[in-house]
Amino acid sequence: MAKQQLSIEDSVREAKRYLDNAKEILREKARKEDGYYQDAKYVKMAGHTAYTGVLFALDRYFGKKIKGRQDVDWYKQNLSDQDKKILNSFGTVYQVLHLTMAYDGFGSAELIKLGMQEAERIIDWIETRTAAAA
Repeated sequence: MAKQQLSIEDSVREAKRYLDNAKEILREKARKEDGYYQDAKYVKMAGHTAYTGVLFALDRYFGKKIKGRQDVDWYKQNLSDQDKKILNSFGTVYQVLHLTMAYDGFGSAELIKLGMQEAERIIDWIETRTAAAA
């Protein structure tokens, strides 16, 4: 089944799988020492994987209609219309997972932990809202 045809429940499960994969990359490949991940290549890979999982869940939740990438402002606007706290979480996810990790390869374990927690918060928020609507 194509990813666009997944149910919202399956999309949430898939997004969680992305986060699990990102954590596994960090744990098994990125070599954590003294509070920092040492291998920028794997930090970048993990950041990209986790951020993609969040976008995957948000795309399905908002019913993205176009092909290709949405601008980050599109996600911010849609979240702003629904929940300001989750908008703040998304800002953290964008900054930490996408920019700091995926682009810069910066590997502060504490910062990465925060980014992953906020990613989980967004996915859980989607799961809760869609369960309540069902």
